Amino acid sequence: MRKAKYIFLSFLSIGIVLVIVMYAFLNQTKPQYKGSLSLKGIQSETTVYFDEYGVPHIYANNQKDAMVALGYVHAQDRLWQMELMRRIAPGRLSEIFGNPALKTDLFFSGIGIDENSAIAVAQMDENSQTYILASAYLQGINNYLAQGKTPIEFSLLGIKKEKFTLKDVYNIFGFMSFSFAMAQKTDPILTDIRDRLGPSYLDDFGIHGEFNTKQLKSYKGNLKEYSQISKSISALLDNTVAPPFIGSNSWVIGGEKTKSGKVILANDPHIMYSQPGTWYEAHISCPNYEMYGFYIAGTPFPLLGHNRAYAYGLTMFENDDVDFFQETDNPINSKQYKIINGFKNYDFHQKTIRVKDSASVKLMVKTSQHGPVINGLLEGVNGENPVAMSWIYTQQKNQILQAVYELSHAKNLNDFHENIALIHAPGLNIMYGDALGNVAWITSGKLYKVPQSVNTNFILNGSNGIDDKKIFLPFEQNPSAINPPWHYVYSSNNQPEAVNGYLYPGYYLPKDRALRIDGLLQSKKDWTKETVSKMMVDNRSAVIPQVVSEMTNVLDISNFNSQEIKALQFMKKWNGTHTLSDVAPTIYNKWLYFYLKDTYEDELGEENFKLFLGTHIVKQLIENQTKNENSPWWDNRTTTQKKETQTQILTQSFKEAVQSLEKQIGSDVSQWSWGKVHQVTFQHPIGKVKLFEKFFNVGSYPIEGTNEVINNQLFTYSDDAEITIKGGPSTRRVVDFSDIENCWSVLPTGQSGNPMSPHYKDQTQLFITGGFRKMMLNKKEIISTSSKLIFKPITK
Repeated sequence: MRKAKYIFLSFLSIGIVLVIVMYAFLNQTKPQYKGSLSLKGIQSETTVYFDEYGVPHIYANNQKDAMVALGYVHAQDRLWQMELMRRIAPGRLSEIFGNPALKTDLFFSGIGIDENSAIAVAQMDENSQTYILASAYLQGINNYLAQGKTPIEFSLLGIKKEKFTLKDVYNIFGFMSFSFAMAQKTDPILTDIRDRLGPSYLDDFGIHGEFNTKQLKSYKGNLKEYSQISKSISALLDNTVAPPFIGSNSWVIGGEKTKSGKVILANDPHIMYSQPGTWYEAHISCPNYEMYGFYIAGTPFPLLGHNRAYAYGLTMFENDDVDFFQETDNPINSKQYKIINGFKNYDFHQKTIRVKDSASVKLMVKTSQHGPVINGLLEGVNGENPVAMSWIYTQQKNQILQAVYELSHAKNLNDFHENIALIHAPGLNIMYGDALGNVAWITSGKLYKVPQSVNTNFILNGSNGIDDKKIFLPFEQNPSAINPPWHYVYSSNNQPEAVNGYLYPGYYLPKDRALRIDGLLQSKKDWTKETVSKMMVDNRSAVIPQVVSEMTNVLDISNFNSQEIKALQFMKKWNGTHTLSDVAPTIYNKWLYFYLKDTYEDELGEENFKLFLGTHIVKQLIENQTKNENSPWWDNRTTTQKKETQTQILTQSFKEAVQSLEKQIGSDVSQWSWGKVHQVTFQHPIGKVKLFEKFFNVGSYPIEGTNEVINNQLFTYSDDAEITIKGGPSTRRVVDFSDIENCWSVLPTGQSGNPMSPHYKDQTQLFITGGFRKMMLNKKEIISTSSKLIFKPITK
């Protein structure tokens, strides 16, 4: 007995020592928020004040010193995230993750972002402020690489430190731009449906814009199997280590509609949730420049920002800037493909992908006049039918870095507007407001028209000389609204009105958020920062009550049991809100899943149905297809002896939803609250490993909101007991020019990507509950409430 006790105490002591050693090791990786450091590249002493949420307020004598300091403090909180972001586009994730990342590397290394980035860097003017300040930012990152602490993720994965370059910056923007595009998820599966089932099956999808009845108003004031392509690209983006951009809300209210008479800007870009989150906030103040900005890891200029003169934000335009072309190989020479007047040689170049703990992989990239052939780049996409991807981002001159610099250094609205023309891709809705009272919505993107006979929602013919004809439109024709007489602008990824008679094609989201935003903005003339912040977490749908009414009215309730009757009563009393205590959203979303499954899976098959659920089309079609009793989709093709009806399918799916919820939650319908099933976890890439999930991940938390309400929480319909929320607001921010030193924002988790930092998850409760914190600009207040880190120049 004594011996066993001795052994137990020995092991306990060893365990305690190991825990102490591990904690001491992790503790020394914490970011430094106070003290002083000598730093290469700065000319004079630069002071950084970290406020109570870890936001750096950088005071420097010049912008170059400020940028060196920004690079350093950004790296100490987000170096791991920077490392991941720069590795995606050139196909270098396998070097640190091994074979599990190879599929991602094969695709991204083959689509040309890395080569495009190299060309963009070579074309930069080394005397420009863009080049000088971006290089200073990179020097700050590289200073941290040389003298700062090593992130725990580097130690776990054995990552060797490499200097950051301008090409890395462009590659990060390149991946971001690709994640904005929707064609790669949608065009192939639509082509497959058309070819296998016929054009009539697309009538319920609204692919010609007929369902986009709430359009943004412009105002000039001053049978080939293609679905595998969609499946493979969707899987890559869903499982990538960096979060793709997926939507957004923004509105800017003119002084005529605010209580103070000053402009208010609101913005919450929707991005897949991750830990660390997307944005790093930083405030720079120099004698000739000030900006409070939101930065993507590894990039020197903010995509969102404000100062005392103006503010700007963004949402995704969702325009079509990716097309797929079916090429036709020369039957006697597979190195050639057909063009309108003969054949042309493919371009070939070989790339090498290094794989951790395995042999390197050789990749032969084949390119046509339209772009890289994606057969062989994507898992399961091989065969005899080469498909090339044409993407505006890699085909036009890349000036994205200069554009982002100019937007954060604009002199006035005209200057701001003109420089948006530098962004050829991605397509963005860029929102603007200023202290002078101007409000504006301006779209970016190199827009083009195609012949009337061409529908870019499908795979196009690469050899007929018609489908690839493009007429590029002048930037002046991009949709926009500047100081409209209704005194506000907004965007929620919905379709703009036709410009010069042309309704620009794209992958726009349904009218739900747009209706709610526009309805609220129209009806009120005394907006304040407080009322705008409440609007940002509004969880009521303007569309769902009518959809529910249409769906419930056709149900056959003659065989409903008591549970189904109770569930139906909750549905009929529902006003479309999605609070934690609401019961109806739980029933509705389960019902939607079974309705979609019973309606579409028999035609699409199990795999393609799962893929279909992840497209924007599903959100677009629900309102219209559910009330179309003549839709061909109602009939179950597997039951050849009968033809199912709208009533039969909706009744069947409602019963299935109730049965599923009884099994998952219990028999008491009143206990089926939204908060029990609608929960969010902010997942770190290493947190996917069970051993590390508690250390790296943040959550889970019950959260209000749902798909396509203003408080947009994005998920794919399923029969899972707990809804997996994939994305939502990456920040919420309110800029009020009547109180510019005390504007509000919040991040989903925190400023730092370091798990040992006190700012790793210190904003999570604020975010979950709809709260905000200050974006401080008042220097006296900043100094009195912050820790201080001083950077000193190195003297010889």
